[in-house]
Amino acid sequence: MLDLLQVLSIISFLVLLKSDAQLGDSLSDTGNFIRESFLGALSPFAKLPYGQHFPQNKSTGRCSDGLLMIDFIALGCGLPLLNPYKDQNGNFTHGANFAVAGATALPAEILIDTKINSNSMITNSSLNVQLDWMFTHFKSTCSTDCSKYLRNALFLVGEIGGNEFNYGLLQGKTLEELRAMVPEVVQIIINAVKTVIGFGAVRIVIPGNFPIGCIPNLLTIFFTNNSTAYDEYHCLKDLNNLALFYNHHLQKAIQELEKEYPNITLIYGDYYNAYLWLLQNATSLGFDKYCIWKACCGIGGAYNYDKSRICGAPGVPICGNPATYINWDGVHLTQAAYKLLAIWLIDDMLPKLKCPL
Repeated sequence: MLDLLQVLSIISFLVLLKSDAQLGDSLSDTGNFIRESFLGALSPFAKLPYGQHFPQNKSTGRCSDGLLMIDFIALGCGLPLLNPYKDQNGNFTHGANFAVAGATALPAEILIDTKINSNSMITNSSLNVQLDWMFTHFKSTCSTDCSKYLRNALFLVGEIGGNEFNYGLLQGKTLEELRAMVPEVVQIIINAVKTVIGFGAVRIVIPGNFPIGCIPNLLTIFFTNNSTAYDEYHCLKDLNNLALFYNHHLQKAIQELEKEYPNITLIYGDYYNAYLWLLQNATSLGFDKYCIWKACCGIGGAYNYDKSRICGAPGVPICGNPATYINWDGVHLTQAAYKLLAIWLIDDMLPKLKCPL
């Protein structure tokens, strides 16, 4: 684990960044989903226990018990927390958050072509929609060219693209069918990065996917008595291999993009290895060794997850101390886990950010 001196050096370095902007899904949504539709407003994310450890003990639309990785990155930059774009009263002086819970990189019409039932999707605010929001935002906030204001900004394009595979898995798609989708998902993310560069971005983080075979909801749904299906961390190998396959293609695409834009700082956000680090060091980081794969807010089974009785539903209990759990609701992580992941990621990205001293 990073010591205090390392953390302070990271924070002092990142304070040189003046603003940040986020595109993505539920890993980074700070409140757009609960504002964009009645479905969102009535979702569990709009009420406690979501946000129970957020300042003022209030639900904000974040899919956790408290802060997210983007929140800790903003705090590390010495910036206020990013307000969701859909917050009509939000202060966007230091950046904006365009991420939406449940969002996909691919638009709904393309997902239909891949035979993924869009009726199971909770939002149509895909990556292209979020980019349109970003364009509208910049057009309304910059009287002239925005690029001079964005030179010291940090853009995060993702994590996004994981929900395509989540929806596909839950609808019974084979791993081969999902792998076939990877090039198209990666390409639309790369196109989004090019669009953001066109807006004036010079520092962009493009995160990969978590090891999805370690997440309680998928561990529950794809449970097997075949011990060889699990790795040394008790994660499902096949699902993690899908995430690795996707991450490899994304990294290769970023490397090609670097050749096209040699003066732009493009950084791969290594969510996969950050999460493995969390698992490898879970007990020394303060997590309960008996609850590493269990949801804090949930009920039933080996992983404390039941898709018919999700967190926030009547009668679904909450663990006594979420800070000792990695997972919050079977899908998303706790504030404690997100904080440690943010520290790991900042440390990993720090030498690559090329901030002016």
